[in-house]
Amino acid sequence: MNMSIILAAGEGTRMKSDMPKTLHKVCGKEMIKYIIEAAKNSAIEKNIVVLGHGKEKVGDNIKDTGVITVEQPIGDGAPYGTGFAVMAAKEYINDEDTVIILCADGPLIRKETLTQFISKHNEDGSAVSIMTSFVDNPKGLGRIVRKVDSSIDRIVEEKDASEEIKKIHEINTGIYCFKGSFLKYALGKIDTNNSQNEYYLTDTIKVLNSEGHKVAGWVLEDSTDILAVNDRVQLAQVSRIMQDRINKRHMLSGVTIINPVDTYIEDSVQIGRDTVIYPGTFLESGTVIGSNCTIGPNTRIINSKVMNNVTIENSKVMDSEVGDGTTVGPFAYLRPGTILGRNVKIGDFVEVKKSTIGDNSKSSHLAYIGDAEIGKDVNIGCGVVFVNYDGRKKHKTIVEDGAFIGSNSNLVAPVTVKQGGYVACGSTITEDVHEGDLAIARARQVNKKDLGKNRY
Repeated sequence: MNMSIILAAGEGTRMKSDMPKTLHKVCGKEMIKYIIEAAKNSAIEKNIVVLGHGKEKVGDNIKDTGVITVEQPIGDGAPYGTGFAVMAAKEYINDEDTVIILCADGPLIRKETLTQFISKHNEDGSAVSIMTSFVDNPKGLGRIVRKVDSSIDRIVEEKDASEEIKKIHEINTGIYCFKGSFLKYALGKIDTNNSQNEYYLTDTIKVLNSEGHKVAGWVLEDSTDILAVNDRVQLAQVSRIMQDRINKRHMLSGVTIINPVDTYIEDSVQIGRDTVIYPGTFLESGTVIGSNCTIGPNTRIINSKVMNNVTIENSKVMDSEVGDGTTVGPFAYLRPGTILGRNVKIGDFVEVKKSTIGDNSKSSHLAYIGDAEIGKDVNIGCGVVFVNYDGRKKHKTIVEDGAFIGSNSNLVAPVTVKQGGYVACGSTITEDVHEGDLAIARARQVNKKDLGKNRY
């Protein structure tokens, strides 16, 4: 059986954060979830996550991912180190398992990389395989020293490396593949007799090499796969690479992104073919965009469903649904609970909250629509306010099919404008408007002769 041990026990002090390092997000998703998904998608049947610092928060975050969690003892004189972390999962390792060791702070690792690595390890029949990579600047990283037959002789850390070894550009990525029996055996042989008083997983390589077991190295061609996050600067670097991958995935699926560098799309977002995304657009977690849409520029959509042939420009959409052929913006705000039908128009400086608006209805500019149920073919004029709050509770307004709400009117909820009802501009409506009626609720104009003179 293929199994993974994902190391997520580190404190992550360089992040300068109250949140466990592995819960920091990359393109809308916690780092550790990328690792878990890559492992599960690469035919690894059993995934063990080793928790330590922040174990409650991390454990709660991944409780629905189907992994097994174990705890690495921390504090009270407990030893540290990657070797000690792996020991916490020892009871789940069977002799015939292929065990891959992964770090939870490396979210860029891909399923294709893991699949190739495991396949090569099983093909070679090595006791352990080490994923390596060639990098331009290996400073601070463990160097790979190979034997004449290309198997790995040892891993030399920077602080222990001679000037000759420092010239080596092949580095240890920290990802290993063991046969289960060899891993358990080697873990039983390592100790804390080192400057850090820790159990080093790399010491298992020394143990197996010293006893004549084959230690293989598999070279990863794309070294971005193994970039880790230790501080906020690296978090930004990794996020940029992940964003490039996400944008490329959408473009190869038929989405036009005018300027990928200036477009932010989170990992879970879905976008249909022939949709065009303009610069300054943010598409965030849970969002689904249909086909032939135009989104942006300068638009933010969060956890919303946008159907086909929709245009959203310079606007913010949260927890809402937008029907086929609808236009939103510029400068509109759809707040949670908004459901727009087909061919609806929500124009500039219109705010909609917790309301449904039927097909072919429109509010072209400068209106607030809150806690409302609006039918089909309704016109909401400029400056209309749905007065939904009495200081204690929110109340509902119903505007039925074909109604017309004139400019600068107030609908004081709870109130209903029946089918075909007409509200004259400048009216404050506090009572129901019956079907087909014209409602006028304003004072009659009075002109006072000559009183407009000499105002100053």
